Amino acid sequence: MKTYWRLLSFARPLGRYAIPYFFYTLFYAIFNTFNFVMIIPLLRTLFDQSAMMEAVTVAPTFRVSIDYLTELLNYWLFKLYGSEYNTMNILVILAAFITISALLSNVFRYLGQRTVENLRINTLQTIRNQVFDNVMGLNLSFFSSARKGDMMSRITSDVQTVRFCIVNTLQVVFREPFLIIGYIVAMVSISWQLSLFSIIYLPLIALIIGSVVKKLRHPALKAQQNFGELTSVLDESLSGVKVIKAYNAEGFFRGKFKAINKKYSDISRRMMYRQQMASPMSEFLGIAAAAGLLIFGGALVLGGQSTLDGSGFIAYIAIFTQITRPMRSFTDAFANINQGIAAGGRVLELLDTKSNITSPADGGIELTEFKESIEFRNVTFSYEDDKQVLSNINFTVRKGQTVALVGPSGGGKSTTSDLIPRFYDVTAGDILIDGHSIRSYNLSSLRKAMGIVSQETILFNDTIENNIRLGNDTATAEDIERAARIANAHDFIMESSEGYQTNIGERGTKLSGGQRQRLSIARAILKNPEILILDEATSALDTESEKLVQEALDKLLSGRTSVIIAHRLSTIKNADKIIVIEQGKIVEEGTHTELIANGGLYAKLVALQQVN
Repeated sequence: MKTYWRLLSFARPLGRYAIPYFFYTLFYAIFNTFNFVMIIPLLRTLFDQSAMMEAVTVAPTFRVSIDYLTELLNYWLFKLYGSEYNTMNILVILAAFITISALLSNVFRYLGQRTVENLRINTLQTIRNQVFDNVMGLNLSFFSSARKGDMMSRITSDVQTVRFCIVNTLQVVFREPFLIIGYIVAMVSISWQLSLFSIIYLPLIALIIGSVVKKLRHPALKAQQNFGELTSVLDESLSGVKVIKAYNAEGFFRGKFKAINKKYSDISRRMMYRQQMASPMSEFLGIAAAAGLLIFGGALVLGGQSTLDGSGFIAYIAIFTQITRPMRSFTDAFANINQGIAAGGRVLELLDTKSNITSPADGGIELTEFKESIEFRNVTFSYEDDKQVLSNINFTVRKGQTVALVGPSGGGKSTTSDLIPRFYDVTAGDILIDGHSIRSYNLSSLRKAMGIVSQETILFNDTIENNIRLGNDTATAEDIERAARIANAHDFIMESSEGYQTNIGERGTKLSGGQRQRLSIARAILKNPEILILDEATSALDTESEKLVQEALDKLLSGRTSVIIAHRLSTIKNADKIIVIEQGKIVEEGTHTELIANGGLYAKLVALQQVN
């Protein structure tokens, strides 16, 4: 129930929907019940005209009974037609009453459904927004261990399933009880003996169907989990389709997808079998109860020991068959609520996951200007698996300096650079900017001061202009073009089909590697950061593309404080400081000339690349 109440809280302000829905369903139930009650005077008019032709000159006293309705109808007929009204007059009036009542019943039903739909849509919008906001605020360590497909499943499929938990709740609480109460009142007013007999059957129906519904929650949770696995495999297969085809691995991924899909389908099938059993079972039990009523009620009518007549008995049977419908809705609603709670638990789990990398509680220091230096002071770092990646790292990057991090693959260079914008937090030691720990800065202002160009160029399925604009959402078209020119990207952009408005496809697949990298650099130029981090920005490019990109980088680096991770050592010969990292430790530090003279690891790496 805790999960249910939390899910219901997303419907706030609930009164905005619950109060009008309460009145809409109340009036719907009243007019709906009235339609069935009107069967009695209609039948009496046709088959027992004497009961309907008695003139009533004084308005009858209100009481809950069919006789009251008959007297009230005769009273209004007398006022309308006088004592000369006939059977046709009565039928016309009854037909008009039933038509108007049916119209009002369905109008209020429509208004109630419209209110519920507004509740559903607004609630789902709120949940999706909050979950997506929370996911976007999580630190990178979460994404390195979580499966993207499972997260997508929770944000889309699971959130969609939650709507049953919200919408059906209102229907269960308001509409169906009103209908059941209305039907019961009408049934008791027709015959209390038959109603007493009916009470035996209704709890029996509820108990039998409740036992079926109770078993739905566990398979519902398993179904949602398996759907998350299915989405993950689908995402991985589509993202890596090039590699899959290159290694002829289509059969492996087809088999993997089909196995998970079969498991999901089997669970869903078993769950649907149970869920769909509830409604037919309740309908059968209702008809069986109606058959029993037919025998018992027939005995009352024929025996003459009750005020129940033939018209009342037929109306009673009609109402009794209708009371099973809201009861079926009850059972279906609870089955869907179980599914909603199972899916809601997965959504809330994602919503409750919090980032451990945040701004200080008071908002932190605003990094409005970088003035002095970035200092690594005894920095040690381990990922969540406790494997130490960096050990006792110490170095300083002065304002305006270009510092290069080099060394063998897997030594910790990229991890070192990721610590500066707080993609991860240090395990021990500290990183200081202008003498203050980076943890004391406002996280947004810290990252705003930095620009990052990595080997893996991340572009989005949008226009070239919007991909560059990501660096500065207030930039003008002229600013974007200026940044593109500096990045040596303007010429190929203008050769594209629609210039800056050309859509570059998923992850920029319509562009070459060099073109994608130059757009990434243009984005960084437009941001105009004071601190620049380059993570092997040219290592995956051919010679011609590397030359163009390096020219763009040289323009970008001019006058900025830069931390460069370099694979091709020829690109960092002129760095103010080169730091050599091996197995998470700094083994050398100095300029290119000094390190060559030392004849250490850096000199060996240079010799391997034949750098003069």
